[in-house]
Amino acid sequence: NTMRMLVSDMAGRASIELKGKELGIDLGGDRELVGRVVARVKERELEGYTYEAADASFELLLRAEVEGRPLRYFQVESWRAIVEDRPDGSHANEATVKLWAKSERIVATAEGNGPVNALDRSLRVALEKIYPQLAKLELVDYKVRILEGKHGTSSTTRVLISTSDGAGEWSTVGVAENVIAASWQALEDAYTYGLLRAGASPA
Repeated sequence: NTMRMLVSDMAGRASIELKGKELGIDLGGDRELVGRVVARVKERELEGYTYEAADASFELLLRAEVEGRPLRYFQVESWRAIVEDRPDGSHANEATVKLWAKSERIVATAEGNGPVNALDRSLRVALEKIYPQLAKLELVDYKVRILEGKHGTSSTTRVLISTSDGAGEWSTVGVAENVIAASWQALEDAYTYGLLRAGASPA
């Protein structure tokens, strides 16, 4: 059995340092750096993010603070998801992603059984041209939670996505008023972390 540190809005310096050590990131006793991470976690969790169940998103946040910039393998120009309601009661879901990866502009379109699945597939189609190792990735779980029920459909939405590469599984989080936008955030983190695990070179 191994102990797994949880990161929450109650996190202090000691737990952040322990979590960094667990992830293989040496914070070097830098109190200023650890303080920035603690403040960033608390700020994000006030917005609705949770890192207790999204270790991969936390590691990306931690690395961004340590390295002074976000870890990027690709730069998204835009994305779009379309749901078409057909006369027979069926639905068509299509997504288009425009991004830059290693100085190449890529536009990819894909269909799915829902708008999030279509976005996932279009992002995969776009990135596999540059990073073929992403062919192993698979979305294995998708959870949505409405954070402020009193506001109904205008409430803040949190999305948690679990992804697998066949050798391991990780979770990422996204938050937005729009469920598709929250899902996209979690997908971006999922693919970024997948590339980190695969040892890919950042853009």
